Amino acid sequence: MRNLKWCVLATLALGASAANAEVVVIVNPANAASVSAEQIAALYLGNATTFPDGSTAALVDQPEAAGVRGDFYQKATGRSSAQAKATWARLTFTGKATPPKELKSDAEVKAFVASNPKAIGYIDASAVDGSVKAVAKL
Repeated sequence: MRNLKWCVLATLALGASAANAEVVVIVNPANAASVSAEQIAALYLGNATTFPDGSTAALVDQPEAAGVRGDFYQKATGRSSAQAKATWARLTFTGKATPPKELKSDAEVKAFVASNPKAIGYIDASAVDGSVKAVAKL
């Protein structure tokens, strides 16, 4: 019984450290725009559609099941992933906005952003390389 308690505690500790991974917001290196934390939140909550320079942003999202998605929304917007999804559902239903394109992984998000000068996305910090530009660490 005592060993079971230690196993449970160890599992919880490992899960907590994985849930607190560093999330990085990325753009295409050709995009010269600097993006503030407030602007990132506005983009990902549907309150803005453009970068500070006026160019339209192409938002990409991670899958709902990805831990980085929950971390991103909590850190960037102060809302859970479910709350953000509800916001996007309302905006989509009323015709006011289109939700971010959902891709399958850090690698797909990075590839999309690297190939699209108007794209903005987020990935785990460990996945960042020279193909994208990190504009914020969360």
